[in-house]
Amino acid sequence: MPRPSPPAAAPAGTAPAAGGGPDRGGRRLPRTLHPVAWWVWALALATAVSRTNNPLLLFLVLAVLGYVVTMRRTEAPWARGFAYYLYLALTVVAIRVVFRAVFATGITPHDHFLFSLPHIPTPDWYAGIQIGGPVSLEALLSAATDGLRLACMLCCIGAANTLANPKRALRVLPGALYELGVAVTVSISVAPQLVQSVQRVHRARRLRAGRTKGLRALRGIVVPVLEDALERSLRLAAAMDSRGYGRAGTATRASRRATGALMLLGMCGLCAGAYGLLDATAPAFLGLPAMVVGALLCFAGLRLGGRRVTRTTYRPDPWRFAEWAVAGCGVLSAVLLFSNAGFNAAELNPSIYPLSWPTLPPVPAAAILLAGTAGFLAPPPSAPVPAPSPVPSARPRDAS
Repeated sequence: MPRPSPPAAAPAGTAPAAGGGPDRGGRRLPRTLHPVAWWVWALALATAVSRTNNPLLLFLVLAVLGYVVTMRRTEAPWARGFAYYLYLALTVVAIRVVFRAVFATGITPHDHFLFSLPHIPTPDWYAGIQIGGPVSLEALLSAATDGLRLACMLCCIGAANTLANPKRALRVLPGALYELGVAVTVSISVAPQLVQSVQRVHRARRLRAGRTKGLRALRGIVVPVLEDALERSLRLAAAMDSRGYGRAGTATRASRRATGALMLLGMCGLCAGAYGLLDATAPAFLGLPAMVVGALLCFAGLRLGGRRVTRTTYRPDPWRFAEWAVAGCGVLSAVLLFSNAGFNAAELNPSIYPLSWPTLPPVPAAAILLAGTAGFLAPPPSAPVPAPSPVPSARPRDAS
């Protein structure tokens, strides 16, 4: 009886299916998560960061961001720039501390004196601002904490820019925002492309035994990088022109005016609604009703403006359980920090005066760690497909 032939094996380097579900062995197949899920997760975590000034929680946020980015980033050019966002975060903290030391606000008798800068007298119309003078430890720690919170927000945006594919995020925008989305996508992609150009020029200089340090090496790096950026912009402009970008299509002047009027009135309604919700003394109609009316007008403007843009989508990105889980853990983390359930709100913003070591509240820490579960809730990224190696041809045997 002939034995059944085994199933044919997939060729090496074949990309997995788009669904990314489990295979027969129970393992999760690699796929790329929906970019909107990463942006929802990052923006929700940045919202949670805005709630606290506790340095222990802020360092925990940085650790969570580093873990998720390390576990789920791809090999794309935009996925290599998270380290530069960390450098930018350190720069923000340093600038905040320097400004607090230069523009001193005075110290109290209970502060810990560190040093004193030369005092520069200011005119009468510049009253209230003191340049130079004594600097205390409490003032520097307060400035460093404020800068650390802003640095964590920047790192949240950097994590979203690292994990999400900006070109794929462009496909989910409404038709009316397509041109704006293209501009935002191009601007977001500039920084990773410049980083890639700098790395490529640096490697080329090392291979040519060029000077890699000092100011003399700056000219040899900046000029090729700027030339590469100019070439990229020209290629992008040619590609956008060949695809008909920026053309009005079948939209009439009346429809464009109606779209602009609806969007303008909708934005005014949203602004009035936000003001009414934040100000307790504002009239009732400026709160939630104005925000609902503004949202409806913006939605109508987007639908009307989207009719003049006809787009087709090839293999739309799926939104499945992994997307809901990643976005949900980020939103739930922000909700827990804003709910003040199970902890004292003062623990989120510890006071520097008197100087004491901050405490780590368990519920906010668990909420931030909950956002870190996106590191294994998201499917593993797709590995780069290796180029097929050439098969060496068999040499003919000698007839003799």
